[in-house]
Amino acid sequence: MAKGVWIVAEQRYGAYRKISFELASTARKLANQLGEEANAILLGSGIEGIASELGKYGIDKVYTADNAVFEPYTTDAHAAAVAKIVKEHDPSILLLGASSQGKDLSARLVGKLATGMATDCVDLQIVDGKLSARRPMYAGKCYGEVMTSSFPQMASLRPNVFPAVENSKAAEIIKFDAGIDAGQLKTKVLEIQKDTSGKVDLTEANVIVSGGRGMKGPENYVLLEELADVLGATVGASRAAVDAGWRPQKDQVGQTGKVVSPNLYIACGISGAIQHLAGMGSSKYIVAINKDPDAPIFARADYGIVDDLFKVIPELTKEVKKLLA
Repeated sequence: MAKGVWIVAEQRYGAYRKISFELASTARKLANQLGEEANAILLGSGIEGIASELGKYGIDKVYTADNAVFEPYTTDAHAAAVAKIVKEHDPSILLLGASSQGKDLSARLVGKLATGMATDCVDLQIVDGKLSARRPMYAGKCYGEVMTSSFPQMASLRPNVFPAVENSKAAEIIKFDAGIDAGQLKTKVLEIQKDTSGKVDLTEANVIVSGGRGMKGPENYVLLEELADVLGATVGASRAAVDAGWRPQKDQVGQTGKVVSPNLYIACGISGAIQHLAGMGSSKYIVAINKDPDAPIFARADYGIVDDLFKVIPELTKEVKKLLA
């Protein structure tokens, strides 16, 4: 009988992604309701030293496969290893992050495990002993309650939505043989181009300062960079700004870009098309700066400033500097 709430933890080069702790805390909460264990799968190279960290967030057991074949990430290696250990232990629930890696991996796992999955979830509950997942649909116009009849019941969690709550345990570390032969893998990573800016990824950022068509050109994003530096924020962009070549695609927020849920989202010169709102509508607080009082973004904003952003942003940066000083 399927039993236990399991997660697939994410790490890069020996450091956990924030979503891993959010997954661990959520698994612990669900496992408590079911009276079952919360366990994790951790894959990578040289990762044995970090495995126990998941115990801080309530994980009972961490199943690790430490092998050079898992670094850097490839879909076929990770999917084969996760599917193997999941089939051996038959958990009732399997959770992943709705991150770039999580979306890629979960899609392959659904096929390998012949089950269903609720994607990009913003809430999970146990109803009559089964997992009920809440996820946005139709570009965030409504929400669906999804339940899976097959096992494991899979769900991917939207980053920055579920709290990472410490619930310290002495996690048991269990090594397993993933049975991966590097020669049988169909893909190989030849080169990795790292982001050397040192900025937090948009999906994990607590504060985002985002610019749209109203920025008028790439040279004006220096205003947002200055404000972001003061706030410790990450700079984002609308699709219009990315399509115009003003910002790289990795900065795009929206339905066809990255879905973000920061504590604070400052939208500068962004009208608020439904596709953009779908990517940032779950932000805890939204501040909109736009000279068009009828811009749709104001309908979703907690605070709105109807004025020229080229006057507002420098003043806002100046005042934030004073407050922080």
